[in-house]
Amino acid sequence: MTAIEVPDGSPFGVDNLPYGVFSVAGGSPRVGVRVGDSVVDLAAALGDEVFAEPTLNPFMAQGFDRWVQVREQVAALVAGDVPDGAVHAVRDVTTHLPIDVADYVDFYASEHHASNVGRLFRPDAEPLLPNWKHLPVGYHGRAGTVVVSGTDVVRPSGQRKAPMDAAPSFGPSARLDIEAELGFIVGTGTPLNAPIPVDDFARHVFGAVLLNDWSARDIQAWEYVPLGPNLGKSFATSISPWVVPILALEAARIPLPGQSDPEPLPYLRETGPWGLDVELVVEWNGEEVSRPPYREMYWSPAQMLAHMTVNGASSRTGDLYGSGTISGPEKGQRGAFLELTWGGKEPITVKGEERSFLLDGDEVVITGTAPGAGGGRIGFGEVRGRILPAH
Repeated sequence: MTAIEVPDGSPFGVDNLPYGVFSVAGGSPRVGVRVGDSVVDLAAALGDEVFAEPTLNPFMAQGFDRWVQVREQVAALVAGDVPDGAVHAVRDVTTHLPIDVADYVDFYASEHHASNVGRLFRPDAEPLLPNWKHLPVGYHGRAGTVVVSGTDVVRPSGQRKAPMDAAPSFGPSARLDIEAELGFIVGTGTPLNAPIPVDDFARHVFGAVLLNDWSARDIQAWEYVPLGPNLGKSFATSISPWVVPILALEAARIPLPGQSDPEPLPYLRETGPWGLDVELVVEWNGEEVSRPPYREMYWSPAQMLAHMTVNGASSRTGDLYGSGTISGPEKGQRGAFLELTWGGKEPITVKGEERSFLLDGDEVVITGTAPGAGGGRIGFGEVRGRILPAH
C-alpha cells in the first residue's frame, strides 16, 4: 500500500481531485485522478471498469449523484493508503484528451474583451452591439479539432484581405493569436426540447478546463461578416488534460459583476450566481505577459448553458463550451494578443523582442488557479501549445 504525500501548497490537494485520462509505458489510456505529484488509477484503486475506459464520457454519463459518490470515495481513499499498483508519478504518465468531444460552442462573455474588440474593429461606433447585454453571444465551433495540451499547432492558411487590398489572397495566417478561456464540459445531456434551467447547471456540467481558442485574426476578419467565425477558429482549440470538478469550485463562486441594467430575461436569472474567482496566467515563450481574471466575466457558465439549450437544442455527454476570451479592465489582464498589442499597433516586449502576433516556434502556456475549500488554491494545470510552420 502507498500513502500519497501532498506537498504543502500543492494546487492538487484533496479539495481539488481533478480527473484526467492517462497512460503509462505499454499501457492503454484510462481514467485517473491527480493528487499532489501523483496520479491514482481509478480502475485499479476502486475496482470499477468504467474507469478503465479511454475517456471520461462513460463515467460522466452516470450523473450527478454518482459524481458525488466517487468524489467522496476518492477523498477517503487518498487520505489513507492506496494500492501500490494504482499510484503513478505524474512525470511517468502521458496525459490524453480527457473526453470524447460531442459538440463545441464558444461564447463571448467578457464585457472588457467584447468592448476592446469593438473599439478595434468599429472605432466610430458603440463598442458593444445592441444584443450583447441581453444574451450570451456565441458561435458553433468544430469539435473534431479540439486537442489536448502539448499538441503542436500548425499555422493555418486561408483567405486574407486587408482593408487596403483590392482583392483577397491565400496563404498562411500572419496574425495568429490566442484566446485564454475556461471550458465547461457537459456530463449529462438532455433530449430535444428539454432546455436546462439556469439553476440546474451543476447537475449537468461535470467540470472545467483551461482552453486556448487559437485564432487567425486575418482569416477571421475577412470571413466573419455576416455569419461569424469559421476557418479562423476551427483549425485548433487546446484544452488542459485535468478536468476540475464543478464540485471542487464551490469555494470559488462569487456574484457576477453586473447585469442590473438591463436585467436579464427570466430564463437567464440565477438564484445562486455562478461567477467564478479563477485567475489565469498567460506565458509567451516562458515570459508572463497577462493575468486574465475570470471573476470579471459578464455572463456565467450557467447562463451560457441555459441559453445554449433554451431554443430546444439537445445536449450530450462530452459537449464542450468555452467562455470566450477572459479579459479584465487593465491592459495586463487582457486574454488575447489582439487586445494586448491593440491590433499590433502597440507591440509588447517578449524576451527582449517586440512582438504582436505569434511566430513559428513560439510557445504559449496558460495556467489557472481558484480558491479551494481548504483555504488554499486549487489548480487547473496548464494548457500548452507550440506553433509549427504552415504546411
